[in-house]
Amino acid sequence: MYRHIIHLHIPALPIAVARISRPELRERPVAVAAPRSERSLILSVSCEARSEGVFKGMPIGKAKNLCPGLTVLPPDPKVMEEACRNLARSAARYTPLYEPSRPGHIYLDLTGTQRLWGKTKDTACHLRKEIRKRLCLTGTVGVASNKMVSNIASRTISPEGPPEGVLDVDHGREAGFMAPLKVDLIPGIGRVRQKVLLEELNIIRIRQLTALDMGSLKLIFGHQAYLIHQRALGIDHTPVYPFTKTPVVGEDITLPQNENDDSRLLRLLYRLVEKCSYRMRKRALIPKKAGLSVRYSDQVEVKRQIQLPRLNFRSLDLCNPLEKLFFEVCSRRVRVGFMRVWFWEFHPPSPQLALFHAPSPDENRKAMITQALDHIWERYGEDAIMYGRAA
Repeated sequence: MYRHIIHLHIPALPIAVARISRPELRERPVAVAAPRSERSLILSVSCEARSEGVFKGMPIGKAKNLCPGLTVLPPDPKVMEEACRNLARSAARYTPLYEPSRPGHIYLDLTGTQRLWGKTKDTACHLRKEIRKRLCLTGTVGVASNKMVSNIASRTISPEGPPEGVLDVDHGREAGFMAPLKVDLIPGIGRVRQKVLLEELNIIRIRQLTALDMGSLKLIFGHQAYLIHQRALGIDHTPVYPFTKTPVVGEDITLPQNENDDSRLLRLLYRLVEKCSYRMRKRALIPKKAGLSVRYSDQVEVKRQIQLPRLNFRSLDLCNPLEKLFFEVCSRRVRVGFMRVWFWEFHPPSPQLALFHAPSPDENRKAMITQALDHIWERYGEDAIMYGRAA
């Protein structure tokens, strides 16, 4: 028995959500990026802006030169979280086995639900109409026997395609569907390998890739040759993983000017860590793991993660372990333009008080200072007062 997989795709979800409350943005070039710097990278772009040469990952300054009429919106995590939650609720009505891969993308496994909902294509049409009616969001839907083909089908529907916005790839016809498409649609083929295929072998379409023997594929893709060949034929056995929510507390900053002074970068890092610590103290969470990401001026990004030592909830001092991680990440002699820190795998503080070792006077003093700072932040905002190391 083959599977019945649906992939729902809402193009440029942050922009689609913003256009609901701001109709004047419809049919206008729009992008989403942090407005703090002209070098901030675009996170999402509308099709109108894309037709002007703007693409995801382009700096705002360059995008505005290409498209003078571009409207840049700041990211709104709360609105996006609510939109993703509403999309998940709509998907959960049809099957408990759904997977939100990223904002605006949801897989649904409808295998075995035909007696309840009818044909999978009809279910996809109902889902699309429901989301358009309830959430005012228009998307495309791909239907296939596996995740990869359904994803590609939802992204290759042209405006002149099916009027219902649903493309159904019948079981057994996956290879024929994939054959005329470009090779960059295959997961795992990046820009470097795509360039090699084009310049060395003049391969543009997937049907040209499937014609290569395994020896030639191994020269290009190494140990991934067999997997790439399977994907080129439309074969994908990846299951739809059930939705699980992993809480993460994080902060990031785009520097107004590229910086390579360790002392200044550390002050920014301390500020980000203190903001995260404040949020975690309010929710009574103690993190087990932390991560730090740095993007250099040449767009090279470095990420590292560490296991945190056992922490005291009263103070929750995270700066020392993150400072050590900083010097592992910032090892290049290149200016830094972006920094992000995040924490996850939380556990609540232990309700058991210390039986034999009372807190030292220094620990009590530090906890009282931290509590006083939290009260000031709650009343006057996070910029009202800060530690000297972050000033």
